Amino acid sequence: MKKRIATLVLTALCVAGFSAAAVAANYVSIATGGTSGTYYPLGGAIAQAVSKGSSIQATAESSNASVANVNLVAQGEIEVAFVQNDITFWAYNGQQMFKEPLKNVRTIGSLYPEHIQFIVTKDSGVKTLAELKGKRVGVGAPGSGTEGDCKALFDVAGMSYKDMKVDFLDFGAVTSRFKDNQIDAGIVVAGYPTASIMDLVTAKPVTLINFDDEFLSKLSKAHPYFISSKIPGGTYSGMDSDVTTPAVMAILVTNESLPEDVIYEFTKAMWENIDVVHAAHAKGKEINLATALDGLTAPLHPGAARYYKEKGMTLP
Repeated sequence: MKKRIATLVLTALCVAGFSAAAVAANYVSIATGGTSGTYYPLGGAIAQAVSKGSSIQATAESSNASVANVNLVAQGEIEVAFVQNDITFWAYNGQQMFKEPLKNVRTIGSLYPEHIQFIVTKDSGVKTLAELKGKRVGVGAPGSGTEGDCKALFDVAGMSYKDMKVDFLDFGAVTSRFKDNQIDAGIVVAGYPTASIMDLVTAKPVTLINFDDEFLSKLSKAHPYFISSKIPGGTYSGMDSDVTTPAVMAILVTNESLPEDVIYEFTKAMWENIDVVHAAHAKGKEINLATALDGLTAPLHPGAARYYKEKGMTLP
């Protein structure tokens, strides 16, 4: 593995004929996302929390987010990264955009939910996925995590791309196409409130699909990385009622080869200085130790597991 951790070796005195050396991590980089997204400021705050509470000097780096990040971790190009738990599941099991399983990926902890926000025009009358048949639908950029989630939803709904007119669009393109009356529905996977949707509702009468309990139960059984969650009423202008929808978790991942002591120290410092993260960003307030083990889709790194055991938590 290409090492990006600089280490300082402290030589101890011989005691009873035994000479020991303690190795302390110096630098850990955290891959986040684009500078305009949520991952980047949260990554900076986590780096600050870790640096404050440990010997680690952590820094956040901008990146191309989940798919790129998990590959960087697996290849040993970065120590820690933000990755959605669905992407982690596909990477670890060699599914979707991953041709081979990345079995060296390990998890550190869950952060916060990122919601499936299936936008539809109000005048379309669409209330369920089944009613998208024949409609113009933005399903995410080709090969993206968003498109993978969209396929999973359609699979459970008994639908395929053949049932609709599909456009492969990223978040920005989805909202632009709505404004130009070129699509009837589109999927965005992000923590709420999402800036592009906040902008869209000021220009176009749209709403979000509300998923029922039966569908969500089938979805979680078929695709265990999904959880059921809610977007509170009033999050977006013109949407006054709560919207029940699937969500995936943003999680932190690392490589199995990272030393146990390094990841233990990283994990401990992050959680014991989480107030730094809470103060840095609105989404940071949703990151708490109580949900640190929710939705993990690859094995815990032994260093992280050690910390959670010390806290009396039941490991997945």
